[in-house]
Amino acid sequence: MEKITLTINDQEVESTKGMTVLEAAEAAGIYIPTLCSDPDLKPYGACRLCVVEIERMRGLPTACTTPATDGMVVHTETPAANQVRCTAVKLLIADHPSDCLTCPQNQRCELQKVAAYLGITHQPFGKTTRVLPADTSNPFFDRDLNYCILCGKCVRVCDEILGVGAIALTFRGYSSKVATFGDGPIIDSNCVSCGECVVHCPVGALIPKGARQPTQEVQTTCPYCGVGCQIYLGVRDSQVINVRGKREGTVNKGSLCVKGRFGIPEFVHHPDRLTVPLIKRDGKFTEATWDEALDLVASKLGNYKDQVAVISSAKCTNEENYVIQKFARAVLTTNNVDHCARLCHAPTVVGLVQSFGSGAMTNSINEIRDAACILAIGTNTTSAHPVIGLEIKKAVNKGAKLIVANPREIDLCRFADLHLQQRPGTDVALLMGMMRVIVDEGLLDQAFIEERCENFDAFKESLGSFDLDSVEQITGIPKDKVVEAARVYATNCPATILYAMGITQHSHGTDNVIATANLAMLTGNMGKPSTGVNPLRGQNNVQGACDLGALPNVYPGYQAVANPDIQKKFEAGWGCPLSPTPGLTLTEMFEAAYQRQVKALYLVGENPMLSDPDANHIREALDRLEFLVVQDVFLTETARLADVVLPAATFAETDGTFTNTERRIQRVRKAVAPPGDSRTDWLITCQIAQRMGSKGFDFSHPSEIMDEIASLTPSYGGISYKRLEEGGLQWPCPTEEHPGTPILHTTQFTRGKGKLIPLEYKPAKELPDDDYPLVLTTERSLYHFHTGTMTRKVSGLNILRGGELVQINPKDASALGIADGDEVKVTSRRGQVVAKAKVTEVSPVGVIAMTFHFAESPTNQLTNPALDPVAKIPELKVCAVRVEKNGKPVGGN
Repeated sequence: MEKITLTINDQEVESTKGMTVLEAAEAAGIYIPTLCSDPDLKPYGACRLCVVEIERMRGLPTACTTPATDGMVVHTETPAANQVRCTAVKLLIADHPSDCLTCPQNQRCELQKVAAYLGITHQPFGKTTRVLPADTSNPFFDRDLNYCILCGKCVRVCDEILGVGAIALTFRGYSSKVATFGDGPIIDSNCVSCGECVVHCPVGALIPKGARQPTQEVQTTCPYCGVGCQIYLGVRDSQVINVRGKREGTVNKGSLCVKGRFGIPEFVHHPDRLTVPLIKRDGKFTEATWDEALDLVASKLGNYKDQVAVISSAKCTNEENYVIQKFARAVLTTNNVDHCARLCHAPTVVGLVQSFGSGAMTNSINEIRDAACILAIGTNTTSAHPVIGLEIKKAVNKGAKLIVANPREIDLCRFADLHLQQRPGTDVALLMGMMRVIVDEGLLDQAFIEERCENFDAFKESLGSFDLDSVEQITGIPKDKVVEAARVYATNCPATILYAMGITQHSHGTDNVIATANLAMLTGNMGKPSTGVNPLRGQNNVQGACDLGALPNVYPGYQAVANPDIQKKFEAGWGCPLSPTPGLTLTEMFEAAYQRQVKALYLVGENPMLSDPDANHIREALDRLEFLVVQDVFLTETARLADVVLPAATFAETDGTFTNTERRIQRVRKAVAPPGDSRTDWLITCQIAQRMGSKGFDFSHPSEIMDEIASLTPSYGGISYKRLEEGGLQWPCPTEEHPGTPILHTTQFTRGKGKLIPLEYKPAKELPDDDYPLVLTTERSLYHFHTGTMTRKVSGLNILRGGELVQINPKDASALGIADGDEVKVTSRRGQVVAKAKVTEVSPVGVIAMTFHFAESPTNQLTNPALDPVAKIPELKVCAVRVEKNGKPVGGN
């Protein structure tokens, strides 16, 4: 980057070309007052406080909007500049409350700081008498425009960063104010409650409800989605009282979503937390001591041998997942261990391993903003991964082409150049159709294919089945749009593919994943910055749980249990014999329980009564178990069925690591003590193992567990807590000197050459018919997480989204006599649920959408358990249903 030299207040300053005078001064440690400037926002120049004098330049330009140039001479402290500043600040103070000592922003107020810097000790102007009503409608923060200084930061953040535009500067002159559309309460606007406006407000106009100053802050990792946002937990009186995002050297650069910023303290300290072990006696839970509970669990689990299974958790740390799978294999002598990745990204692991040799995100989150083209397929990013959604918006703002492929008109479509609205379950036809166009029009990267790939001829032959007429008939997308999408993706490099469970949760999910890999390789969009195939993991540590062997066919690091050399390695490391036979997947475990082939289950941190398909069948399977142990932080719908419930700690009460969706291993740090007599998951599992007479579970701290992980897992070989204190590291990181790997497959694929794999279109296992004329597809709400175990305990999130909604197209609703807000019954071949209708064009004709967050309306009683034959993932994204009003059929198709 080109360097320039300028002089500020007789001090020679070296700067970078393109910086403003304000940025150059701040980089040199020279303070210039400002109230509207923000490093996250475009220069604005509204407050007029950063005016300076520049030699050979007329007037008093604003430093925040004036580019620094080589040889420029700047004076920031002239009488003329300070007179303008003083007048502007005095006018602001005249229209500002004077209750500084009792204001929540006291000592953090930028207006207060600037007034002190300018030496303002008296007020020459009379106080205004205007009083505006405070808006307290949002459950997480208050807006009091009496404190507003019209800096515009909140408006600009909502527009420039969020792309939401919930507020604007309205009216004129003295009547000017920040308002929502129609000047109504913010709760009634399209505000997403992320709190970014609150964070950027320089005064007390936007304040979190119940704001208090913490006595200390603890850096850790957010426990919600797979982005891995770095946060500070504010602690006071041994409780987490607030959360703020960490800016420096992090994925999120300080940004957080509504759940990360406001959805943590209340669930951590909720009165419903489990605090003592529970044992069910005569059908009722009774409190027990840890000795009673652990002795019972140890004595029971040891009796079942091949008839026991273990379910680990993507919400637990890497260290806890490692200990749990080690317990299954070394103590219970079974490979029947799995976790919820089976329900979300199992096709990612098996599909990308076939294509590339590694089943993980190929590139890094911070590269998305520099992509020339983004294909977002099967991902509702702004709801499920909001901070990654911000990266997509940054890319669009820089000129990137955005293609959204989704059956529903999701929020991301507002920013898209092209929306491909395929029928649910037709992704292979769409992607292969795009590739047919790319090959036919010579838009492929022939050199990359010849040098880096194999099996091209067989793959090319398979494209013969995907002529554009067939693709249009299958997907419902006009063929000219398929052609346009193919050309846009192939001719705008670097291009990146982002996908989530809209790709994976199908009976052909593995084929869908392979299709994305084929497309990236065909165009040479692999192994380079801002390219690749990037699955967005749904939970905070679903990547890490896979990495650490909570899968039935692999040890930590995806090392096959059926490989004799690997088996010997782990037998030597753990000091015990191990089984070479792959175990049951999660979906197979429940069927085996139903068949009474699995008789005991140790389940940690999962809630299959709400998360798994055909939930009525799940209930029947759990009821047939002879012994069920559930380890969790709340008495979940599944825990209520247990024989023993073990109270666990949350992420805020333990040390460890999570691995985010981009393979970045990051620290989790204990901020507060677990409530009552609850304990950390790793400790509970170790104590069960020790009671069963096993060695190798005498860890005193999670750092010791990570040391054992590093010794047995090549991709984690260079990971230690000491190194992670300096920041996260992306695997593979094989040695202590290795810097980590931001981009996979840069010179060759993990498997050697990338494999282009022929595919054929396979329809969903259950399609609409006369009895069940609509398709149900599932999704996630911005305001809740997974089965709601944590977020449903947060009162503010329940205000923002308090129950299940059946999102239905107006044409379907009209045909069924359904109005917005009506209570409706949704029925499939497996069950029925009741919820309120939301009539919206977001859902296409013939498709309804529901989440699975609400126990009152358990959507997964409806969904289809049909499995992908390779990944064993159920088809959660497509099933046939009918919708009825008030429990009575009122219409047909």
